[in-house]
Amino acid sequence: MQTFTAIRSFVFEYPKTIAVVTVTGVGLFSVKKWMAGGVCHSKARLDGKTVLITGGNTGIGKETAVDLARRGSRVILACRDMDRANKAAEDVRKRSGNDNVIVKKLDLASLQSVRQLAKDVLGSEERLDVLINNAGVMSCPKWQTEDGFEMQFGVNHLGHFLLTNCLLDLLKKSSPSRIVNVSSLAHERGKIYFDDINQEKDYNPWKSYSQSKLANVLFTRELANRLQGTGVTAYSLHPGVIRTELGRHFWPSMSLWKRVVYTPLMFLIKSPTEGAQTTIYCAVEESLQNESGLYYSDCTPKTAAPEGLDDEAAKKLWDLSASMVGLT
Repeated sequence: MQTFTAIRSFVFEYPKTIAVVTVTGVGLFSVKKWMAGGVCHSKARLDGKTVLITGGNTGIGKETAVDLARRGSRVILACRDMDRANKAAEDVRKRSGNDNVIVKKLDLASLQSVRQLAKDVLGSEERLDVLINNAGVMSCPKWQTEDGFEMQFGVNHLGHFLLTNCLLDLLKKSSPSRIVNVSSLAHERGKIYFDDINQEKDYNPWKSYSQSKLANVLFTRELANRLQGTGVTAYSLHPGVIRTELGRHFWPSMSLWKRVVYTPLMFLIKSPTEGAQTTIYCAVEESLQNESGLYYSDCTPKTAAPEGLDDEAAKKLWDLSASMVGLT
């Protein structure tokens, strides 16, 4: 009784404070709910199907793996760090109740590693129903891949470009099948620097990242054009702003005052589970079966930036990429 009286007294004494706190709390909850974005409601099963996810040991890749494993698919996690990948695979098996989750080695910064994985998959897998090009690096220093390419363009685009092309015959054999390319809203600020594709003249981490994400959108578009009539469809997407390891190079480079300002906002951005929803949607949503080459965000088709709709640039990028990775 005394506790109730004390609370009642506090409410009458500080009505404005309580009103402000209540409105603020409801507002923050609403913003967080809005930031969480769309949810994949498809109940599609994937029994008997095989899915390969690059970078599936952490973040949205891992959450995608859990969801697709729950739907009954065989899941291949293609990862660079095998220790972390094996631990992630065990967690995916436990959370999904599906033991058919395996790990294969893939370093997207090495074309030799990409070819080796493709050779392994072609030799050991009878089918491949969904290829999810999820792995990536963001805003890293001026690094090069094993083959001398700028790191972000090499990992985010060229590695996936080569992997996809090496696995196309298996995807066609398994049709209807899908290719899902995880891009970013950053593609809207992107430009393909055909005269300086490796950013040797003027490297900027964000400019390079945006170029690589625009390349994902253009790659998807050209894939769709080339795969017409094969039963293989392609999709690109923006997963949202998410709490993952992708920002590991970006966060330390920020000034202290920016980190202080941004830290409270971390509460509002998507969790990996929320961020994985559009990837899952593009992988399983039945209504997309006859769609290809489009760009999605929050489980909804969106219009990509004008640069991402340029079919001439998409073909030019394909030809350049094929030359860079040694595809005939």
